[in-house]
Amino acid sequence: MASAGLLSVCLLSGCARFSAALGQQWVVVQLAANTSVATARHVTVACSHVPGMRVAAVRATSPGGYVASVRFNATQASDADMARLQRCLQRFHSVQGLTLTDAGDN
Repeated sequence: MASAGLLSVCLLSGCARFSAALGQQWVVVQLAANTSVATARHVTVACSHVPGMRVAAVRATSPGGYVASVRFNATQASDADMARLQRCLQRFHSVQGLTLTDAGDN
């Protein structure tokens, strides 16, 4: 009986984490071809001051050490925060566009 209770708790906590993950929103910022990790990090650091946005780790996505995109967790962001991020990103020539996605879209 105790093991059934423990199993229920584990399942419920797993469901809660799953639900929390599904409720997340991300801004995916597409970068120009051959954007270096250093340039991608420069962009994310420069725009990390925007309230409601949390930067995901920047990692190379190709064998040459280039980065195709960077991500900001926008789950807590308001529309005004989104506009601030967009204005910040427009300053960088390496930024080609951005997309708002839900965790279920990935």
